[in-house]
Amino acid sequence: MSSHPQIDSHQALYQSKGAIISLQQLLIQRHAAKIVEYVPYTRSIAGISGLHMSKMRGRGIDFEEFRPYQQGDDIRSIDWRVTARTGKPFTKVFREERERPVIVAVDQSSSMFFGSQVAFKSVIAAQAAAIFSWMAIDNGDRVGGLVFSDHAHSLVRPKRSRRSALHLLNQIHRFNTELANPASRAANAEEPQAPGGLSKALADIRRITKPGSTLYIISDFTSLDETAMQYLSQLSQHNNVVCCFVYDALEENLPVPGYYSITDGKSKGTLNSFSTSARREYQENFNKRMEVLQGDMLKLQIPFLKLRTNQFVVEQIRQWTAQIL
Repeated sequence: MSSHPQIDSHQALYQSKGAIISLQQLLIQRHAAKIVEYVPYTRSIAGISGLHMSKMRGRGIDFEEFRPYQQGDDIRSIDWRVTARTGKPFTKVFREERERPVIVAVDQSSSMFFGSQVAFKSVIAAQAAAIFSWMAIDNGDRVGGLVFSDHAHSLVRPKRSRRSALHLLNQIHRFNTELANPASRAANAEEPQAPGGLSKALADIRRITKPGSTLYIISDFTSLDETAMQYLSQLSQHNNVVCCFVYDALEENLPVPGYYSITDGKSKGTLNSFSTSARREYQENFNKRMEVLQGDMLKLQIPFLKLRTNQFVVEQIRQWTAQIL
């Protein structure tokens, strides 16, 4: 039972369901975003600490005030015009920049078009992306992102405006709708698979990411390869990177014992879940993959958020932020 009264009464309203997410559902995540604490990262990056405006006064881009020069002040901050006019040395005081670029990368590839309970992985990823985007807008940060599929991507450069967030949400909705379109999936199935979808996305993100940015990567990381890990390593050195792993309960455990018809969209088969050894091996394979992913992110000091498709997204994000605050 959640201890947060707003979540208890409204989480069902915010939760997206099914195989497709509507634009209206992405927009109402703005209310869900107000429930989640905005994470003030303590990790120092190139002298910049956190996502909130620092209370410390120092050199930055935002001028705050003039004050009399004090011993120990940086002489480069002395304003000679005010000094000449008053006859006493005055220095400029700057405030550290409050806004930080926030970039949300959302996976809408074919492996994400799957779900056994509540919602598809692609829908959960889209909902989480909307929450992170609205959190950033409410905090006064610049928001941008990248939505990618097996064969295409859409890049939205970070801007400090509600319009930028809406543009990103529109692209998420477009990709999500196309993913659920049978004709679109059939056409994509006929095309050669583009290797390293995540690698291509991270390569594009590197081009628009400035040091000190926050980057959310929301995916099932099926296409995570060595190249993608290299990009993640490079990005994490100068930015706050958070990897959000989306998975379904059926990927974690086989369904109740029985015979099930299965298909990958091209061929069909039958799944026998009666075998105890098969069920155990299936679960062990998933656990091993999870451990490898978590271990890789731990080496890079990248926070790892797990999002299960059959649990409330806003509650999972809220619990995660509560743990690291």
